[in-house]
Amino acid sequence: MFLVGACVGPDPELRTDGLCHTRYVTRGECDKTTRESYDAGIDRRTLDTTPQQVELVKKLRAEAEGIIVDLGCGSGRTLTLLEPAVGIDLPLELGHLTDDHGAVIQADLHRLPFARESIGGVWASRILVHLPRTEVPMALAELHRVMQTAATGYLWAFEGDDEAWQPDDTPFPRGAFSLWPQALLRQTLEGAGFEAGEFITWESEVGIGQIIAPITKRWTLPDYVGADMKLLICGLNPSPSSADFGVGFHKAGNRFWPAAIQSGLVTKDRDPVHALAAHGMGMTDMVKRSTRRADELDKAEYRAGYERLARLAEWLRPQTICMVGLAGWRAAVNRKAQRGWQPEAVGGRPVYVMPSSSGLNAHDTVDTLAEHMRSAALGR
Repeated sequence: MFLVGACVGPDPELRTDGLCHTRYVTRGECDKTTRESYDAGIDRRTLDTTPQQVELVKKLRAEAEGIIVDLGCGSGRTLTLLEPAVGIDLPLELGHLTDDHGAVIQADLHRLPFARESIGGVWASRILVHLPRTEVPMALAELHRVMQTAATGYLWAFEGDDEAWQPDDTPFPRGAFSLWPQALLRQTLEGAGFEAGEFITWESEVGIGQIIAPITKRWTLPDYVGADMKLLICGLNPSPSSADFGVGFHKAGNRFWPAAIQSGLVTKDRDPVHALAAHGMGMTDMVKRSTRRADELDKAEYRAGYERLARLAEWLRPQTICMVGLAGWRAAVNRKAQRGWQPEAVGGRPVYVMPSSSGLNAHDTVDTLAEHMRSAALGR
C-alpha cells in the first residue's frame, strides 16, 4: 500500500496548510490538535480492528460491486479485507504502517477524489465522530455524490448527546468527539439521501456507546445544510434530473437558479455546496422520493416530509425557511395558503412560500421569482 498526497478542500483559500481532512476540519480549517493526537498515537491504531468489525467488513466486501472506500483507514488492517479498495486518511506515518494492498489518499472528505456514482461501497470506522454534528450533513452529501445508487456501507459513530465530548482517559487524549442520539443520527442519514438500516449498538470497554449504521444510497438528493443558515430553501421533491446530477431544480427550463442569482442569494449557478458555504443558503426537500410528476406523491408523504422538515429546523435553526411552490405546503399544512409569509412556523422558524420555479408556471418570470426570494431572505 502506498500513500498519495491529494488534499483537495472545498474552499482552498480557507485551508491553513496542505493536509486537510474532514475528520480534522471545523468550518474549513484543519483541526491541528486532533491531527497531532492521531499522529502521536499512530502505533496504537494498528490494534483497533475488532472481531465484529472484521465480520461486517467481510460482509460489505461480499455484497459490494466495484471499489470500496475505507474512510479513516488507519493502519490499513481493515483495508486489506476490502480489496479492491482505496483508503482515505490524514497522518503521514500511515505510509509506513500499511501493507502492499492498495492506496491510501490524503484527501478532504468534503471533496472526495472520486467521480459521481463511482464507488461500490463505503466503510467509515469512527471518522465522523471528529466532526461537530452540524458539519456531518455536508460530509454525507459528498459521500452520497460518489456512491453508486443502491450501493451500501457502514458508518460507525459514538452514542450520546454532545457536539464535542472530551474524554479524560483515551489513547488520544487531546481529541474531541461528537456523540449522537440514535434518532438524530437516523434523521441525518435519511436527510443525506440514505436508507438507514437497523443500528448495531453496544457499549465499549471504556463506557462509550457504539453505533454502526448500515446505509444504502437512495436515488434522491442529499440535504445541503449546516449551522448558521440564513435561508433554508425547501423544494417539493427531487426530479429525476436533480437526483441524477445531485442539484435541486436542475432540469432545463426551471428558473430557480437564474432567479437566485438575480436576487443576490447566490453567485454560482447550480452549486448548492457553494451556496451554503459562501452565502448561508441551505437546500432540502419536503419529500425525499424522486418522481417525474408531483401528483405521484400522496398526502402521507407530504405530512411525513413536513415532520422531517420540522425536526431539521429545530436542530439547525435557520433564520428563515423558504418553500418553493404552494403544492407541498397546502397538502401538508394549510390547503388555503397563499404566497408570502405564513402564519404557521416550522420547527419554530418563520416560513415564506414562493411560487413554483418550474417552467410550467407561466404566471411568474425570473424577475418575479427573484423578488420573492429577496423577500424571504430579508426576513419577517
